[in-house]
Amino acid sequence: MWSSLIKSKTGLIGAVIVILVIIMALGAPFFSPYDPAKQDLMNKLHKPVWSDGGTADHILGTDKLGRDVLSRLAYGSRITLLVAFAGTIAAGAVGVVLGAVSGYYGRWIDAVIMRIVDVQLSFPFILLALFIAAVLGAGLGNIILIAGISGWVRYARLIRGEILSVKEMEYIEAVRSMGGSDFRIIFKHILPNVISPVIVVATLEMAKIILMEASLSYLGLGVPLEIPTWGRMLSEARVDMVTSPWLAILPGLLITLTVLGINLLGDWLRDYMDPKLDV
Repeated sequence: MWSSLIKSKTGLIGAVIVILVIIMALGAPFFSPYDPAKQDLMNKLHKPVWSDGGTADHILGTDKLGRDVLSRLAYGSRITLLVAFAGTIAAGAVGVVLGAVSGYYGRWIDAVIMRIVDVQLSFPFILLALFIAAVLGAGLGNIILIAGISGWVRYARLIRGEILSVKEMEYIEAVRSMGGSDFRIIFKHILPNVISPVIVVATLEMAKIILMEASLSYLGLGVPLEIPTWGRMLSEARVDMVTSPWLAILPGLLITLTVLGINLLGDWLRDYMDPKLDV
């Protein structure tokens, strides 16, 4: 696996980007010289160190409330990765279970679950997320719940299709003839053989969840206001775009690079685990 990653330039670039973002999130207290929520109006809109008038006291400058941009970016990466990982796990768990039940049992169970999938897919992803956020309100737990509710359908359709092609194979019939329960057949003999495409899809879905979280935070429907996030930093920078462009450029660049890195890593993982998989 490592040898394959080294040979893939795009996959290696994606892995490096993702690792650097994870290091930033885990080492946020180390990389943050100031409290990300601490306001200092005497030092508001302080320029970054490379600009005229910038100093090493605030390497990436400060925002309109005097909060250190570097500290807010570092702590914002924690929220981004937490929502991405937790949302992916929640959506994957629900989607895999419902897809497995739908594909294995078929008949009316399959019809009901797939009609729910069709109805949800008829709504644009971000519109559905906005609707749920407006109903549930802001909060970290609600954002993760939104990611799970809006993302499970892709896993369900994928697992259903994989199980339909596997459940009638000889080794499954052998387990069934020996008295194996449906639970044992699904979770011990079928899912381990069809889980590879789920891992690939989960990697790519993480990028979508990051964009969703940034969009909701930008609109004020994300996590509470006192918690720094990249999306909220973008929203707060709108007023000062002309005079202080770094306030929008830096969080926007981090969102772009993180999503790009995850997509590149997901593309490599897709090719490595199943070259014929068409996601």
